[in-house]
Amino acid sequence: MEHGSDARLAAGPEESWYLGAVFTPGIRLGTLPDDPTTFVQVAEVTEVTEIRVPSGRLIVDSPWPEDDDPKLRTRDGRELREPIPSGVFRVEAAWTQAPHEFMGERFDGREVAAVRLRVTDAPVVRWDMALGVEDDIERIRPGDRVGFNSETNMGCFADATAWPSLTDPFRRFWQASPGSPKQGRDTVTLADGWFERASDDTHRADLVTFPAEGTSVVWLGRTATGNIASVVVADGYRSRTDTPPTDASG
Repeated sequence: MEHGSDARLAAGPEESWYLGAVFTPGIRLGTLPDDPTTFVQVAEVTEVTEIRVPSGRLIVDSPWPEDDDPKLRTRDGRELREPIPSGVFRVEAAWTQAPHEFMGERFDGREVAAVRLRVTDAPVVRWDMALGVEDDIERIRPGDRVGFNSETNMGCFADATAWPSLTDPFRRFWQASPGSPKQGRDTVTLADGWFERASDDTHRADLVTFPAEGTSVVWLGRTATGNIASVVVADGYRSRTDTPPTDASG
């Protein structure tokens, strides 16, 4: 049996709705947890950059070294068990807005609710949780959620073969002497600092960071034939209190 067809990996109805809706400008995703009168609405979907994945082996993980490793060695990134085709792909961000007031000041509540690596433009008909190469599907029970963990509020897409060099700017950033001013990382800042890109021109490969918090599930959007159309991380799913009907829009 193909791993993507296992019921233990399938997104539930609410998650499936959200994963499609979050990339639909104008749709309402729910309300703020602390204010049920303020709607969270998809403002726009933008292309952040392109990413080169020449090996087809994709890591989706935090680019930072382990906190408890004093030598700051390259840790193994969470490589997805199922590869994607080799190539150059668009990285897109779904931006939401939830205008609100706090301490007498107005905020637009704009943030990144989801990111996707777009493999093809084919329609997605189902969503499956992506396993890492080290994950044992036999230990997963219905309702379990497995993914990568980030204590630095940052995840990334990256080519697996170039992982050590692509994450080197993050290790070197942490290797600065205690008390010395932190120098900028050898990365390209994108979208006003929400994203970064590191490149390895020897491998012709890239790493693109995105906001992530805690344990994040990686979802595979599949076509009618079972092929991967997109790879999505949607942390914004946690920040709403309900799931409105599918026709609830702006």
